[in-house]
Amino acid sequence: MKETIKTINPATEQIIQEYEYHTASQIREIVDSVALGYEDWKQQSLKIRLNFILILSTQLSKRKNELALIITEEMGKPISQSISEINKCISLCEYYINNSEKILKPNFIKTNYSTSYYTYAPLGIIFGIMPWNFPIWQVMRFAIPNLIIGNSVLLKHSLNTSGVSLILEELFKASLPKNLFRSLFIKNETAELIIKDSNVAGVTITGSKKAGADVAMKAGANIKKTVLELGGNDPYIILDDANLDLAAEECVKSRLLNTGQVCIAAKRIIICESVRCEFEKKLITLVQKYQYTNPDLHDLKLGPLARKDIKDNLQSQVQKSLDQGSNCIYKNTIPEGKGYYFPVTILNNVDKNNIAFKEELFGPIFCITSVKNEKDAIKYANMSEYGLSAVVFTQNIKKGEDICLNQLNFGTCNLNQMVSSDPKLPFGGVKNSGYGRELSAAGLKEFANMKTININKN
Repeated sequence: MKETIKTINPATEQIIQEYEYHTASQIREIVDSVALGYEDWKQQSLKIRLNFILILSTQLSKRKNELALIITEEMGKPISQSISEINKCISLCEYYINNSEKILKPNFIKTNYSTSYYTYAPLGIIFGIMPWNFPIWQVMRFAIPNLIIGNSVLLKHSLNTSGVSLILEELFKASLPKNLFRSLFIKNETAELIIKDSNVAGVTITGSKKAGADVAMKAGANIKKTVLELGGNDPYIILDDANLDLAAEECVKSRLLNTGQVCIAAKRIIICESVRCEFEKKLITLVQKYQYTNPDLHDLKLGPLARKDIKDNLQSQVQKSLDQGSNCIYKNTIPEGKGYYFPVTILNNVDKNNIAFKEELFGPIFCITSVKNEKDAIKYANMSEYGLSAVVFTQNIKKGEDICLNQLNFGTCNLNQMVSSDPKLPFGGVKNSGYGRELSAAGLKEFANMKTININKN
């Protein structure tokens, strides 16, 4: 019997659609077609490329509700958050349309030559291996800057968002010249063949540490540039002089966005013991407002987890955390019947050796670790293999900025506000959260050839 890909609605556990994996000959045709698309596209001026991105942005606006619905159906995100995801993609397009010419202008340097400058040229096909949690935003934030620089794009999306993958291909096909963006339905082991292909110039992945290490090894063996965004275990540090109402509100907004399935969510709440009890009361009051209903409803804030295996793994992590000494101080109820729902849970007494402190919990779980003082809070925050982002809450702005700037080892550090990616700012991590940057000017230049030109007129 032929193996197929099944997409499943996580709110109902009903099969949405079945897809066939691409055959070897189909894969070859797709890669070759995107290579041909690149040869034409790289010859186009930046102005022409940006005009096509404007068309794409217009299509995103026109088809917003359609795109949002397929996100919600395939991975369970509340529909209002799916609409916000499309709006963010539109803002991404607008940022690059308005700023790419300035970012990519030639840089002239005075040398012994008559003229010397460096500029940015395309590399070829960029292969993206993308996750399901922000299934359109994650793709757009790597695809848009690469298309603007003159590269073409191959996408291997998560299998549970295969419908999103197809509709993205259709969207790009309707907005841009043909064969600049194609989706592949392939297994993980087949991805190695794509990485090795001589037409592929670089690989970007958002995924687990294991997946990122595997991609980096295979790409490195073939001298291919990589960008890795490998998740995080972000600390939200609450000092004894923090505005606790603000801290609780920001922790809840961060942790329960996308039902906790966010790399930059508030995963480790590290709080000075002197304010822990008061903070926990405020936290419980806020999370009680978050209840489960149908994810298609526009006022809903919580949906199911995206897959059964994610739910099962999260349940195992929570149970291990409790076995290791943490306490459950709050748990809400989940809908009866079908659906991969998981109760919003608050754990305290999570010490540094607890699984909930050391591992990333990808779901609606608050993990509270109390410390004696500011020094210990910073020490515990840095006590992680990950380094994606961090937040500090204090009313002493000068001290807080110094902690963010000089004492925390993360790709992004915020003061008194949750972390969210912004098209105008570089996004990425350090340590096992990966390397390279997406978004902003940095993301536009990641997969570009910084080409030096020297001219001697004599």
